Amino acid sequence: MIIGVLAAVFASLAYGVSSVLQAYGARQSHDRAVERGETGIATDTGGPTLRSTVLAMLTVAFIVGTVLDVGGFVGSAISARLVPLFLSQTVVSANLIVTAILGIVVLGIRLHMRDWIAIAVVIGALCALGLAAKEDPHAGETWAFHWGLLAATVVLFAASLGLIRWLGSRAAVAAGLCAGVLFGAVAIAVRVLDGFDPFDPVTILTDPAMYALALSGVGGFYLHTVALQLGSVNGATAALVVGETVVPGVIGVVLLGDKTQPGLAWLAVLGFVAAVCGAVAVAWSGAAEASAPTQSDDTPAASRG
Repeated sequence: MIIGVLAAVFASLAYGVSSVLQAYGARQSHDRAVERGETGIATDTGGPTLRSTVLAMLTVAFIVGTVLDVGGFVGSAISARLVPLFLSQTVVSANLIVTAILGIVVLGIRLHMRDWIAIAVVIGALCALGLAAKEDPHAGETWAFHWGLLAATVVLFAASLGLIRWLGSRAAVAAGLCAGVLFGAVAIAVRVLDGFDPFDPVTILTDPAMYALALSGVGGFYLHTVALQLGSVNGATAALVVGETVVPGVIGVVLLGDKTQPGLAWLAVLGFVAAVCGAVAVAWSGAAEASAPTQSDDTPAASRG
């Protein structure tokens, strides 16, 4: 289980750094487009167009951040296969703490006492989860679960696109939550995907979970980029943390056989709730907005999925 925890820590570090770079790239692209007087960068309701989102993805900072995202995904995938989802996803969600700390060193962001308290709570909660989690939690899931996961991913992504288009410039929180749930679906898909042991490419490519993984990964990445472009409504980052942590954590326990050490279920529940609340507190306070020169409501959010 140590390898799985270390992989989650690596993913958290990679995602935390990439958040700063991606948010900077998104804001840089938007500012340059406005300075040049370009049109077609916003929809009628004020949301970003597909063109503006692609331009944001093509900035140097965003590309470097994306490379780190790939590394973070590998670490997250390894962790999802080796430890319970309520542990792996909670550790990964601590990337908000990494972003907040990085903001002090690189961007001069000032943390308040409540932020340090929240960070301490998250660290303590992760230690509690590590003590309570049971190694090798895998349980056999049905083939119907794989198809259900794919269907749910398609419906969620389609509904998310419609929702953010309808909300326009007000869609930051919704985009963050939808991106978080899709990133959670990535972890679930990686967990149940067949064909790894023993390795069988045909089995992997014929598993519906593989296509749920691909769609949720691309969809979550796109919605996360949209949230970064829309600016930093503080709740957007908190919503992403909740989506990518709570959903897979609950599904792992209810449907995938994730277990705790005998007699330590209460510690796992306490640690899980404390970690999510602590991460949300950091995000809500604006401390995770590491890409912003000031902590105002008009700056882009520095959050990952």
